[in-house]
Amino acid sequence: MTSASRHFVLAAGGTGGHLIPAFALATELERRGHHVALITDERGAAIPGKPASLTAHVLPAGRLQGMNPLSWISGLRAIWQGRAMALRLFESFEPSAVVGFGGYPALPALLAATSAGVPSVIHEQNAVLGRVNRFLAGRVDAIATSCSRVDRLADKYADKVTLVGNPVRAEVLALRDRPFPTFTQDSPFRILVTGGSQGARVLSEVVPDGLAMLPLALRSRLQVTQQCRPEDIEAVRKRYADHEIPAELATYFEDMASRLADAHLFIGRAGASTIAELTAVGRPAILIPLPIATDDHQAANVREIVAAGGARAVRQEKFTAAELAKQIQAMAMHPETLGNAAHAAWNCGYPNAASDLADLVESFGGEPLMDVIRVGVGEPRPHGSAALARDDAS
Repeated sequence: MTSASRHFVLAAGGTGGHLIPAFALATELERRGHHVALITDERGAAIPGKPASLTAHVLPAGRLQGMNPLSWISGLRAIWQGRAMALRLFESFEPSAVVGFGGYPALPALLAATSAGVPSVIHEQNAVLGRVNRFLAGRVDAIATSCSRVDRLADKYADKVTLVGNPVRAEVLALRDRPFPTFTQDSPFRILVTGGSQGARVLSEVVPDGLAMLPLALRSRLQVTQQCRPEDIEAVRKRYADHEIPAELATYFEDMASRLADAHLFIGRAGASTIAELTAVGRPAILIPLPIATDDHQAANVREIVAAGGARAVRQEKFTAAELAKQIQAMAMHPETLGNAAHAAWNCGYPNAASDLADLVESFGGEPLMDVIRVGVGEPRPHGSAALARDDAS
């Protein structure tokens, strides 16, 4: 189905968790012939991965937190300034819809859309509705979710809810039909360890010692790739050397998608983009939710993949070297167990997330589209291309 070229504004906070799905939607909308603009903060305008054709507009975005009234005054002033700037952008750009991806930089743009009568959509990446999206839920025209169950999303908004999944980077989605890497009793055992954009200290402290506790049948086959903070990397390198475990360490990997494709097991945090990429590619995981995440949303993010058998989750306070070794053994001592977990993770993926979200966004200001899956809050996940079991073995 094709439609006339239209204009859309995407608004997102300056972190990868907010911007990765925004970039994926922008790419899909531009592929369909539309014009897209991005509203974000200074971090978001400079983040790697932004499509070259996507113009970024940096707007003031105050934060409303804490008990200091002065901070609220300055935050409200910045939000109001950002709203006024967004309204001026809308006058010249004339968007058919404004799409928010959460984060405080999205708030002024969505408030401006409500004021100007422009249709608005919010997309929630996590399994808990974020603070900004929670505030906007009653004001927007549609709510797109990444999970079939989203905590703190009121039942009264059920008619607005569309389950689309969380869009991932094109280079990751391209790996979806590649088979799980061969894993036998004799093959290398490749483990990928990351903990967000700057790594996680707890992983640097626990993972080397946990891997050293594995039985020789697994330990002798290890090939580790780990992202570390700059201040931790030399200490981690020494730990692996002391344990005689081959490990490639870096503070940032340009080719993370290819490393994920080669991995037999992922160990890391449970951010929304991480879960989306693991399920897009079909990689089993041991996940350690960030304990200070707002509303403990990372713990909620793991529910679906853990219930399906595609991952195991360990709370950080219980994440010890011995516990890690125990969990790895349970998943990898028998090759078929790891392969089955990969298959289960794959079946949790939403490969059409960017396309389904674009369909929803296009339904405003143009011909209505009939192929968007709508579900109420808390209803079972719909059956469709993203929910079908894989025909071939992972």
